[in-house]
Amino acid sequence: MSGGAFDYAQYRIADIYTEIEDEIYGHNLYDEFDVNRYIEDHWLEDSEKEYVRKHHHTIPNRSEYSKETIKEFKKGIALLKKAEVYAQRIDWLLSGDDGEYSFHKRLKHDLEKLKRKKQ
Repeated sequence: MSGGAFDYAQYRIADIYTEIEDEIYGHNLYDEFDVNRYIEDHWLEDSEKEYVRKHHHTIPNRSEYSKETIKEFKKGIALLKKAEVYAQRIDWLLSGDDGEYSFHKRLKHDLEKLKRKKQ
């Protein structure tokens, strides 16, 4: 693994936006074991347990945040993903894995890739 100038802390950024995405969209539960473990580990109402069992998916927006709040969450996710790209590229530059030319080239490439994913 290259980098290390930030003790690989840039990977925590992905953990943060993944948790926010999970709050908005929920996530798949792939088998009965996952379903049962999820139900046991969370304080769910009977209707929520039924949803989880039926759909093998956690409950999207379980906290019932407003559309306005969800919109801000999505803005935050976009910013965090961009911050992750910058942190990674700067990390490699500061660690000596990339020179300035490679830094700019890879940064541009990674930001374009991120923009394409967004569309």
